[in-house]
Amino acid sequence: MKNVRAFKLAIASLLLVSSVNGWSQTGETASTPDASATAASESASPAAGRKANRALRRKVYAAISKQKEISAGDISVIAKDGAVTLGGTVRDASQISQVEDIARGVAGVTSVTNKLTVKKPLGGM
Repeated sequence: MKNVRAFKLAIASLLLVSSVNGWSQTGETASTPDASATAASESASPAAGRKANRALRRKVYAAISKQKEISAGDISVIAKDGAVTLGGTVRDASQISQVEDIARGVAGVTSVTNKLTVKKPLGGM
């Protein structure tokens, strides 16, 4: 009985050692400096892009809000990698091109897509 039990224990130990050894050799090690540096740079890049887009959007809003006759609260600004999209409504048709010109004049803006429309007066006429 003791011999069978010792034999089973030896086989189990051998299987355990060989499986741990095989497992550690098949994959990449998690602590390689190149892998962690690559992962860190990839995760930092989108965050930096979002921060730059947010800053550009704020600059465009600030420039639009300096014009008192334009209601900046009715205008949406989306910025992505220097491309700005304007949406929403303005009171007068002439303000559509005026807002576009203001956005083009902001540093960092590479293109402007203008989706502004004229706000219809109450009653729809």
